[in-house]
Amino acid sequence: MNEIIIVRPEKCVGCNACVRTCPAPEANITKMLDNGRFVTTVNPDRCITCGECVRTCNHGARDFLDDTETFMSKVSKERLIVFATPAIKSVFPNQWINILDYFKKRACFIYDVSLGADICTWAHIRSIQGKKVGNLITQPCAAIVKYVETYQPDLLTNLSPIHSPISCAAAYVKRYLKLTYPIAVLSPCIAKKTEFEETGLVDYNVTFKKLKEYFDKNDIKIPTHTVTDYIYPFDDQQGQVGAVYPRPGGLRDNLWLHEPDINITTSEGVHKVYPELDMYAQMPEHKHPEVFDVLSCEYGCNVGPASDTEQSVFDVMATMREVEKEAKKRRKTGVFRNGEDRLFKKFDEELNISDFMRSYKPTKPSMMPTDEQLNAVFESMGKHTSVERTFNCHACGYRSCRDMAIAICRGLNNPENCIVHAKSVLLARHSELTTQHERLAEITNDCLELSERLKNDMTNITDNMNTIGESTAKTQERAGVVNELLKNIVTFCNDNSTMDAESVKQMVAILETTIKAFSALDDNVNATNESSTVINKMIAEIKKLVDEINDTLVSTQKQGA
Repeated sequence: MNEIIIVRPEKCVGCNACVRTCPAPEANITKMLDNGRFVTTVNPDRCITCGECVRTCNHGARDFLDDTETFMSKVSKERLIVFATPAIKSVFPNQWINILDYFKKRACFIYDVSLGADICTWAHIRSIQGKKVGNLITQPCAAIVKYVETYQPDLLTNLSPIHSPISCAAAYVKRYLKLTYPIAVLSPCIAKKTEFEETGLVDYNVTFKKLKEYFDKNDIKIPTHTVTDYIYPFDDQQGQVGAVYPRPGGLRDNLWLHEPDINITTSEGVHKVYPELDMYAQMPEHKHPEVFDVLSCEYGCNVGPASDTEQSVFDVMATMREVEKEAKKRRKTGVFRNGEDRLFKKFDEELNISDFMRSYKPTKPSMMPTDEQLNAVFESMGKHTSVERTFNCHACGYRSCRDMAIAICRGLNNPENCIVHAKSVLLARHSELTTQHERLAEITNDCLELSERLKNDMTNITDNMNTIGESTAKTQERAGVVNELLKNIVTFCNDNSTMDAESVKQMVAILETTIKAFSALDDNVNATNESSTVINKMIAEIKKLVDEINDTLVSTQKQGA
């Protein structure tokens, strides 16, 4: 399936709100990026495009695609058909007429989907009366159809074979009015795109939200108007009570208008209708109502995920009530006479029910993981006991730990996204870090003690080196005096003729040797002084480093405290 629900990964915060609100158990894929951030994307093959995640996401990470841009690029350039769903009256109560006029002025044909809803009602009534169908699940909601096809294919035998109001209108225009121009539908529904792709009856899904954005972006001003009635000059007749299909129980009320005794049960809203469809699938056929009228959106199509309406639920329902009153008035005065429904009689004479029937495309269900596979996943999540495996905190977005484990088995999630698992890992790491911190504190104290001892030793060495320096200086001074004296004696002996020449020679030799010894001593003293200076310099540098180490250790100790 083509991608309809899209994700902006840079805006995803990994809050799991989309997973939590999504009724399709395999529609989301949560991955952990290299930086440890979680991002949830969409699996288009298992998404039912209900749009609930778009409605729920507070971070702008979810959006949807429709055909507005493509369709608007063709307006005024070629002949097009525009279908107006009745929800346009409640979404744009003060603009809907001028919106339709905008397209009519650009040579578009304008048709009323309410007429398609009347055909849909007629086809159901005649099929039920002729016992051509069994117990039915209604299918005007494309998200419901996609859910049944994808997750409950066994219910396709119950899913009504009669087209939705939009597709009934499209079939009517194509097959009976013989129009072949491309068809665009103005709707509040994201999921209708899937219906149009499967049936091939409609070309463009133009949602109210994207149409409004297009008008704003292109500075197209649609003036407001005061609504005096809900009648519009469509290119074919306007529909009747089919106009209330967008509200909860709309199809039911239309059926009861013709057959009040039909056993009909209704359900709306993603957190109610899909679990009840699953329940319906488990029930024996004799317990099913004759008609199960279902909608994905809690308040019906009028507040669909692509409606972007500024109207409250009460405003919407009030509008629908006025639309119903007006439609019933027209039906009573112009259609229903002498106990005969002339509109249905017209349909009986002109229409063939088989032209408004459709087929479905079941999707192969995913295999359920084995107990061994689930056990392996639970172990990887750190869930070893039955209690741990039934925490069911819902933080991951799934209804139970088991559902999360199934998702992991199918590659749709990962153990690190389990908050209970993440907490246990954090606690283990915290315990390990605490032990390491305690050991580090012990090492720091030992290092501080050694540092103090080293500083004392360095002080002693410095003092000794200073003493050596002073001693060598004095020795050098005395050696110089003695050396000078010896030189004078040598000179005296050489110049004194009264002394025995041989004795003088021996004494001079001894004195010269002594002078050389003192010279060597003087050189050694100089070398010692130079070494002492180098050593003192090195000791000063070492002392500086020791002080820095000591300061770092003290700082670390304070931070740990």
